[in-house]
Amino acid sequence: MTCVCVAAVLVAALWVLMIASIPRYGREHGLPVDGGRPLADVRICVPARDEAANIAACVSAARAAAPGAEIVVVDDDSSDGTGAIARAAAVDVTVRAAPPRPSGWSGKAWACQVAADGAEARWLLFVDADVRLAPLVVSSLVVEAERAQRDLLSVFGTWRLVTFWERVAIPAIGWFIRGSVDLAAVERGDRAFANGQVLLVKRSTWSSLGGHGAVRGAVLDDVELARAVRRSGGAVGVRYAPWAFEVRLYDSLSAILAGYGKNLFEGMERRRSVAVAAVLAVTLTSVLPPVLVPVGLLVGDVELVGVGAALWALEAAFRFQVERRDGRSGWIAPLHPLGAAVLVVAIVRSTLRRAVWKGRTFVGGQAGPQ
Repeated sequence: MTCVCVAAVLVAALWVLMIASIPRYGREHGLPVDGGRPLADVRICVPARDEAANIAACVSAARAAAPGAEIVVVDDDSSDGTGAIARAAAVDVTVRAAPPRPSGWSGKAWACQVAADGAEARWLLFVDADVRLAPLVVSSLVVEAERAQRDLLSVFGTWRLVTFWERVAIPAIGWFIRGSVDLAAVERGDRAFANGQVLLVKRSTWSSLGGHGAVRGAVLDDVELARAVRRSGGAVGVRYAPWAFEVRLYDSLSAILAGYGKNLFEGMERRRSVAVAAVLAVTLTSVLPPVLVPVGLLVGDVELVGVGAALWALEAAFRFQVERRDGRSGWIAPLHPLGAAVLVVAIVRSTLRRAVWKGRTFVGGQAGPQ
């Protein structure tokens, strides 16, 4: 038991540090609310493939959030009437059908390129079709980008969680990703990162890179675009602002595994050693503790039961902080180990399987054959 106790103390110390870090997360990197900027110099670009369930709400929210901004929706070869629904959602929205995709381009990168082509606005705001922008966020992003002299600025918003698996798994995976991003390092220029759900970029900078052609085949086109901007000498930033937008990412366990399975290994720069380390760390710190309780009861080991229960309680306390930070009740906190288990499966799946999303395949981090 000595080794188990030492390991438990180390894991407990880690959880205490993580619990203490949550209230401080993003404190120096928030997005101030500022609605004082005219938006005629912004084009909002919305790539959309089979988004019939989302596109009307996305367009309506974008128009309400950015009166005066130009909005261009690109229907990326949808089969569910996405384009027609977008046209009906607002009369002052331009809807383009994506031309045939050139070889080597991912569907999203090509749709973003088509949406931004011909823009005269100073700023391009790329918005995913499942995003609901909040009032004033577009103006606030532009003001902040100009104040901080950022060529590219993205933001972490909040998730809309409906089903059981969304509530359990998405915050566990989402905060695993957020926790890996040092916002201060991004601000200093030591690291490049972006959240493509809502991404503002200076049009002149985007054009100088060749537009989305610079990231044409990348799975993580948002992160790669941030890296391209950084390599060109531009400045990149990420803000944490749960008020800024809401997004419903995936609506089922299978969609969660497929969606995150597409991105996680790429976020680890396709390094298997990092993936293995992540799986081991998450399993030992998050999945294993509650398992120790029934095991200890079965073998009659009171200490093992106590260790498992104590670590599980710390884990639940961390998740409660996360939930409250995001504005939710926190009742799901004791089920964090289940969300962590989904994270482990998603990492393994991402590492071992080719990514397929909306009928399109990615091989080696790049868009596969059409």
